[in-house]
Amino acid sequence: MEVFDEVSQHTLERRDQQLSILALIMVIILGGGMALLMYPTVFGKAAVIPVAPSQTLFFGFCALCILMVVYLVNRMVVVQRLRASLTKEREQLAQVQQQSSTELLGTLLGFSHFQDRLTMDFRRATQTNEPLSLLLVRVNPSEIFAQGPQSQVALADAAKVLSRKLRLEDSLYRLSDDVFGIVLPGATDELARQSANRLSEGLADASGASNRYTADIQVVSYPDHVKSASEMERRAAALVAEDQ
Repeated sequence: MEVFDEVSQHTLERRDQQLSILALIMVIILGGGMALLMYPTVFGKAAVIPVAPSQTLFFGFCALCILMVVYLVNRMVVVQRLRASLTKEREQLAQVQQQSSTELLGTLLGFSHFQDRLTMDFRRATQTNEPLSLLLVRVNPSEIFAQGPQSQVALADAAKVLSRKLRLEDSLYRLSDDVFGIVLPGATDELARQSANRLSEGLADASGASNRYTADIQVVSYPDHVKSASEMERRAAALVAEDQ
């Protein structure tokens, strides 16, 4: 049975502040009351209150002290329990985010599949005389988020942005831990750069005010920059080597 009103998690910070203010006020009141009770005894006839304090006032003062201590202890215990509960919930939420991020990154195909898709799309591009572009996205987590589960969460958020802003015919691959490759069939160099700008804006928004990561995007286009699929692959392999 709760003697005092229940403290909600939504009002925890406000209640904590109120408790601190109340404790300060009560310390001032109890200190002043004790000074008034002791003054006649210490200064005798020179006291401001010539009449000695009554027993009722003394016992009332003691009861007020006891009740105040009990109330403050109860509130502090409640606030401490809520803080522990919030900390546990945050840890559980972080674990769920890490697990979902790991699963999401695990669904992305790797470098070998990227090679196969690039070779197939390049062969088709040469046969139909169409352009082909490749976006190489390197995500650089900030120093704070570079280690631990937050790194996986940041990379997964970046992957979500990349996948949402692709066309139906585009394909996304995870070439290494921090490098993503996007194959853009039929995309000219100009169209690929427009896509890169959209991705940069989306990644900057997903990074948040804390700047969890930065992203560098390279555009490789056929026939403007390269003449063969192997040249595209070497560009991607060089960026992966730098990441390692």
